[in-house]
Amino acid sequence: MAKILIVDDSPTELHVLAKILQKAGHEALTASDGEAGIAAAKAKTPDAILMDVVMPGINGFQATRKLSRDPITQHIPVLMVTTKDQETDREWGLRQGAKGYLVKPVDGPDLLQKLNEVLN
Repeated sequence: MAKILIVDDSPTELHVLAKILQKAGHEALTASDGEAGIAAAKAKTPDAILMDVVMPGINGFQATRKLSRDPITQHIPVLMVTTKDQETDREWGLRQGAKGYLVKPVDGPDLLQKLNEVLN
């Protein structure tokens, strides 16, 4: 199965998302902020990234933009997973390079379906 990096500053969200991924047979890697997420993406080359938006330091939009413009990480699909539910937020996330946008709380089957879409 796939190696998925979860970037979120909430320990609870990291746990919940990792559990969903692991139950589906994926390997879950975690990072607690945008800076750590960028470093982990470069070091561990995951198959996909689940990116929160609201985080201290570099937010998810900025981290996604950096990842999608870096030759080392630009091939890794990023799914935004956030509480920001406005259409303008979704559009902005996609403009930064995200391949999908999910609003928390995330439904497990929806997350896995979106993930399968970006992995294939």
